[in-house]
Amino acid sequence: MTQPSSRSGSDKPLGGARVLVTRSPERSGALVDALEEAGASPVLLPLIDFERAPDQLALDVACDVLAAGAFDWLVVSSATAVHVLMEKAAERGLGLDRLVPPGTRIAAIGPATRRLLEAGGLDVALVPAEQSAAGLLTAWSGGGRILLPQADIAAGTLAEGLAAAGGAVTAVAAYRTVDYPAAAERRLAVQAEGVDAGRQPSSYSLLTPETAAWDIGEGRIAAVIAASPSAVRRIATLGPLGGCRLVVIGRSTADQAAALGLGVASVAADPTPDGLVAAVAKALNPP
Repeated sequence: MTQPSSRSGSDKPLGGARVLVTRSPERSGALVDALEEAGASPVLLPLIDFERAPDQLALDVACDVLAAGAFDWLVVSSATAVHVLMEKAAERGLGLDRLVPPGTRIAAIGPATRRLLEAGGLDVALVPAEQSAAGLLTAWSGGGRILLPQADIAAGTLAEGLAAAGGAVTAVAAYRTVDYPAAAERRLAVQAEGVDAGRQPSSYSLLTPETAAWDIGEGRIAAVIAASPSAVRRIATLGPLGGCRLVVIGRSTADQAAALGLGVASVAADPTPDGLVAAVAKALNPP
């Protein structure tokens, strides 16, 4: 069963449903707002966090080469990678628009990634219609010297596809994905630029994994949102989802859920807060 929210009315699409958001508070502001606007009662269970890459030398060398204009393309596949580039620019006393020279074209996956890059003063030349590595490869024209900063656990799909299309790819680990919370001395800061970055919800309920697992088992959570394959892997450790609907942000996250034997109730058509809310509404109110 779902629990009613005092902040929402039954006339709203999510009608008081408790929805579990598996992001940290500072990465959840816009999503929590959108869920509440739709009538949900969101609760937070941060499952993943991000640390600076262990090999900072390789990352620094790549950034120096980038700043020198040696790359034709910068391909950015996540908003977290943009935060890393912002941090590296700040270390050099630069803005993001000076770390990336005007002659380097930029490709971005996802609207949040694009917004952060544009907030840093950069023009984004390519954003695929399908917000995924496969979508970018479909839209890619091929060739060029390419810098690809990504997570330490990123699949090789994007780098291999860019290379197969004739690109000279420099793939570098920009950050490390870890269980929440990251070690304080290594945690990657989320800067205030951009949408849904560095802004915590005005109020929120923070669950422990044990409480979340109990609530799911008791039918007290209607849906859980996974915004990455890493989040799905950790959701699987909570135990059977039962009647709790799993809503995912995109195809790669859905594929990871399928590999783990988790049923996906809905895949967001658009990887944005509004897109995720629409996916939750579809999962809870099927046609």
